[in-house]
Amino acid sequence: MDNDEKTAIDVDGVSKIFGSGPDAVHALDDVSVAIRENEFFTLLGPSGCGKTTLLRLIAGFDHPTAGHIRLHGENIAHLPPYKRPVNTVFQNYALFPHMTVAQNIGFGLEMLGKPKREVAASVDEMLSLVQMRDLANRQTSQISGGQQQRVALARALAPHPKVLLLDEPLSALDLKLRKEMQIELKRLQSETGITFIFVTHDQEEALTMSNRIAVMSAGKILQIGTPREVYDHPAERFVADFIGETNFLTATLQDVEGSTATVTLPSGKPARASLPSGTHPDAGRQVSIVIRPEHVTLALPSHETSLTGRLEDIVYFGTDTHYRLRLADDTLFIARMQNRRDGEAAFDPGAEVGIVLADGAVQVLRD
Repeated sequence: MDNDEKTAIDVDGVSKIFGSGPDAVHALDDVSVAIRENEFFTLLGPSGCGKTTLLRLIAGFDHPTAGHIRLHGENIAHLPPYKRPVNTVFQNYALFPHMTVAQNIGFGLEMLGKPKREVAASVDEMLSLVQMRDLANRQTSQISGGQQQRVALARALAPHPKVLLLDEPLSALDLKLRKEMQIELKRLQSETGITFIFVTHDQEEALTMSNRIAVMSAGKILQIGTPREVYDHPAERFVADFIGETNFLTATLQDVEGSTATVTLPSGKPARASLPSGTHPDAGRQVSIVIRPEHVTLALPSHETSLTGRLEDIVYFGTDTHYRLRLADDTLFIARMQNRRDGEAAFDPGAEVGIVLADGAVQVLRD
């Protein structure tokens, strides 16, 4: 790794089992991941997948059944939470309602025994960072939910932790405020240079803010990559299905050349497809492929269309329109096309429509 990719948190073969015997719950199963310094890293997955358990192990609130967790190369398993250079922001902000915004931000520093002058300087710095100078003397019971979240962030950032852990901190906010805070969190991470580890089940949050995403299911990490890598090149069916809308088809693998292959689509026509890294499937076998709805266009059936289907329904969403088609093998296929002011070719329900695939639209899934 170069200097810009030093490891902040190294999770090595970590498992966590709650209980014992037949009632034992395997919350984490041999999880390994290296989280880099100064990156916004997101643990993404449904409820019960193990993402919050992993966050709690890094924080020190629980201990792994097996494996190691290192911070900048140092094993931190023996350190209690208050001795780890790590802070956590929870769903419940746990602010003191009888204290002012400034007092809440400085509370942790005072508990650490920092001099008053240093506390005052840090509080002032944090108020500026979260843009709340005008509310410094307001009690936290008298400010909005979004403002309370900024206070919780400022309090967690004030001691300048090496890593900030965020356990679904936006879940209690309404949609508009949540979108604003997504941008705000990314700005804070960029300005402070602190490693953020963010837990969420919301795919849009993960795609919007993250440098990299780890998609989790049933206590395992299925795929790690940039938002574009995970979205455009999902390695497994769960990843493709969990992040965004997609079409699943069965194709026949014809030949393999490096990281790409030629497949025969259900229509009998060939298409180039990307392969998951580290896979070398044999020619002649059937494989599952995915095609994102926005990676296709619709046209009149011709030799240039890779698939054809009967148009069943058209749903207008303002920015784009969804077309629901039924392929010859009865598979449902969805195409999504952005609406333009200059208009597009009109298709009526019941019409036979051709589907044109964009370059790189087809992705083969790992078995």
